[in-house]
Amino acid sequence: MQTLQVDLGERSYPIYIGADILARPDLLAPHIAGRQVAIVTNETVAPLYLRALESVLGGYMLTSVVLPDGEAFKTWETLQKIFDAMLTARHDRRTTVIALGGGVIGDMAGFAAACYQRGVNFIQVPTTLLSQVDSSVGGKTGINHPLGKNMVGAFYQPRAVLIDTASLNTLPARELSAGLAEVIKYGLICDADFLVWLEQNMAALRALDQSALTVAIERSCAAKARVVGADERESGVRATLNLGHTFGHAIETHQGYGVWLHGEAVAAGTVMALEMSRRLGWISTADRDRAVRLFQAAGLPVVPPADMTPDDFLEHMAIDKKVLDGRLRLVLLRQLGEAVVTGDYPHEILHATLATDYVALVDQLKH
Repeated sequence: MQTLQVDLGERSYPIYIGADILARPDLLAPHIAGRQVAIVTNETVAPLYLRALESVLGGYMLTSVVLPDGEAFKTWETLQKIFDAMLTARHDRRTTVIALGGGVIGDMAGFAAACYQRGVNFIQVPTTLLSQVDSSVGGKTGINHPLGKNMVGAFYQPRAVLIDTASLNTLPARELSAGLAEVIKYGLICDADFLVWLEQNMAALRALDQSALTVAIERSCAAKARVVGADERESGVRATLNLGHTFGHAIETHQGYGVWLHGEAVAAGTVMALEMSRRLGWISTADRDRAVRLFQAAGLPVVPPADMTPDDFLEHMAIDKKVLDGRLRLVLLRQLGEAVVTGDYPHEILHATLATDYVALVDQLKH
């Protein structure tokens, strides 16, 4: 087992990474505040791991909340189900909320913990690759709004993150690929050497090789922990973690939440960010193509939806958390391994990026 630390002073917390560590009560007990625990999970994860977690927590007063599965249910209405269950069971201010599931569960359970009696204890137990390398670390919680993804929420840090790599053995291939989009992101924004490692080990990752997965998760979490420790509330460098997300969130919102998985939308959105970086003269065509091939090797889409026009993108991108004083800031690449957040770009470059024929771009990679 590996242990990393998110350094936030008195709110610092550990990230435990290893196989079959869900069965270790000694990792959870130090981070549980009182005697009450509310486990929040969904209909897909519950049959696989809920009973195991409940048995590990046998000495506590447990309330298990099983929510419907999917991004489409990341709403106020679903959030209320968590509050209803906790209030019915009379959970007090010393309760601990445990998120058992992917990014949607982690975001909603964390938001519920931030709000319930103005803030209660919270632990992340992510079961998808995407949540293990990204959403479970850093304290971003929230729900979607029909006009924009993750527009309602709070920064609320967990007390611990427990990543059991064995849970990936039950993960569908499409979900695994979606998680790899966020893994690739870390190489693009801050670790060019990691890109080389990913190119060499992508087949092993997709084959669920445990040693390769552990390396990828550890390097991703270490990168995120460094960034969060330096900029918890995204006033500066943390925004670079959103490479491809402004374009990607537009895809998710336009298509309907859950039609494209988050990682799929991020992959296609990152290709658009790469193309814009190339048009600005910051990265070469060879750099762009190298990154596109890596997303393809991960089994991810690299072309935005055919039914989305530049105007569709601009409409959704106008409602983005990186918009300040009416100016849309984007995360772009100065070079592979170095990201920048900027609102200083010619609008014609953005429009040209949105109007690019990405099908043709991908076709030329074959020749």
